[in-house]
Amino acid sequence: MTALDALVRPDRYPRSSAYDPGWLLGLDMGPHPLWLLEDLARDLDLRPGMRVLDLGSGKGATSVFLAREYGVRVVAADWWVGADEAAAVFAHTGVDGQVEAVRAEAHQLPFEEGSFDAIVSIDAFEYFGTADSYLPYLVRFLRPGGQLGIATPALTREVRELGAIPAHIKALVGWEAIAWHTPEWWRFQWEITELVAVTSARLQEDAWRDWLLWSRACAEHLPEGRAAHQPVIDMLTADAGEFLSFALVTARKQDRGPAAA
Repeated sequence: MTALDALVRPDRYPRSSAYDPGWLLGLDMGPHPLWLLEDLARDLDLRPGMRVLDLGSGKGATSVFLAREYGVRVVAADWWVGADEAAAVFAHTGVDGQVEAVRAEAHQLPFEEGSFDAIVSIDAFEYFGTADSYLPYLVRFLRPGGQLGIATPALTREVRELGAIPAHIKALVGWEAIAWHTPEWWRFQWEITELVAVTSARLQEDAWRDWLLWSRACAEHLPEGRAAHQPVIDMLTADAGEFLSFALVTARKQDRGPAAA
């Protein structure tokens, strides 16, 4: 089995396995985005016709998946990838009628309050969502009862508890690992606001193995190949699941009636 073949896993990710892994690699911006989203979506109630914000949508793979698999209308918002580049992906895959590409910074979202049924963020929330003030800002864009779901890099124990970032992780990502929080951290961070009710908060099973499979395929098939991805492979191999994972967290906005924030 080649590294590319290993990205087709219908036993665990049946929806994602219908997508060409070569196409997905061409949109690479981090660990397999559809595996993360498919797993996260098991804890969400996504229904056809819902309006969903894909926050930190990258080059658009997750937005294509949301539109095709769940029949939702998607606003794909990203700061690093231009709207024209993402829109070309949506047109090529035939979902341009369901997906709107918007270039937006996560702290200055150009949307009306209460305009989304759900907000999802795949491998992006760690860059902008850890501040105490961010959740109160973000939930303004959800209708009462609206859903929020994130898949974000996690450590199995908080850095504060460990006393230091593990050396093999620090060597590659440095201080950024401070933002890789446990599901329990996210649960408390969100529930203390009383703005949402957390519906699930868990580590993705064998997330480090999924990440390793993706990194090996990137090393084998992408132009930058081994040079760019071998350090990630080395980090994951050294870790072997001791510290590295992904947190999958979902919540619903509390219904506070007409005066809700």
